[in-house]
Amino acid sequence: MRSLISLILFFCISSGMAATEKLNFTIATTHPTTLPWAALLRDYFVPVSSKRIEAIYPNIELEWHQAYGTLYKWQDSLNGLKIGLSDIGWVGSLWESSRLPLQNITYDLPFITDDLSSLLSVMNDLHHDIPEMQDSWSDNDLKFLAATGTDTYHLVTNFPIRTLADLKGKKILAPGAASIWLEGTGATAVNGALTTYYTQLKTGVADGAVTILSGAYPFRLHEVAQHVTLVGIGAQFVGALAINLEVWNHLTQPVQDVFLEVARDYSRLSAEAANQRYVEALEALQNEGAILYTLPLVEKEKWMKSLPPLALNWVDRLEARNLPARLVLKKLMLGLKARGIRPVNSWGVDLLALDN
Repeated sequence: MRSLISLILFFCISSGMAATEKLNFTIATTHPTTLPWAALLRDYFVPVSSKRIEAIYPNIELEWHQAYGTLYKWQDSLNGLKIGLSDIGWVGSLWESSRLPLQNITYDLPFITDDLSSLLSVMNDLHHDIPEMQDSWSDNDLKFLAATGTDTYHLVTNFPIRTLADLKGKKILAPGAASIWLEGTGATAVNGALTTYYTQLKTGVADGAVTILSGAYPFRLHEVAQHVTLVGIGAQFVGALAINLEVWNHLTQPVQDVFLEVARDYSRLSAEAANQRYVEALEALQNEGAILYTLPLVEKEKWMKSLPPLALNWVDRLEARNLPARLVLKKLMLGLKARGIRPVNSWGVDLLALDN
């Protein structure tokens, strides 16, 4: 496949061949198209990339094998792309804190912002500006294309929550890096993904989930956990669209440029889609009998105060591995500040001092 790509592109460029050659790509995600980052690969990235590349190389026709939630499981999003089960795909960095440590910064910064569009814009810039951010991907034989994320996290439970104390002794589903949000609450974190939550809640493996409403509603979590507590833990960078590095290295510069351009637009559109789906999910949950409750600010503040200094701990942990965590944190905060966002919780970071 890798050598075929380069050979086809070479002959199309050098020989002006008239015959149409098919160029095959496999694109995959661990989640179905009920989630915006998967749906937009099918509805935007694939057709737009094809149109632009075929306009550059009229003798090439792109053919896509598309596998959304069927090729490999959520735990295997990085490995599946790394070993070539797919050529292009979505990688869930939130489950890869050891291999993509810098990418998980937002999970160590809960309660900073619900503005997903701005957050993804900043994360794309960080990957462009800080070489070590790209190195995290290339060290795993991948090339980062664009950031994806989720609407803000709330609680979906089978018991009512009126105060932070109501979480004590409960088993709460928290995907990957999100488990640290439960430290100090008295709850026990249980790992999983949106694709497993319904069964875990129904069978008593967990009492609730820290999750996104744009995912909770289509996966029908309210059927087994009808209490929805609006907390606003924050929008999150959860992963990225990436391409197998060997495949990438066999592409011509114009094709690489197309993939990068379309991926950046895909990132922006995925944020807009997530925001829209959040609004629709909130309305649908209300209409279908879910019990909605907004956690009072005083209880939200108790939650924030119950947590350890997550951001500074993250910096210390990664600097011990000689990674530029402090630089990433600074640029993230400055990027949000430049977009007019003042974090709900700055996690001990002096925002005024960041400009110095």
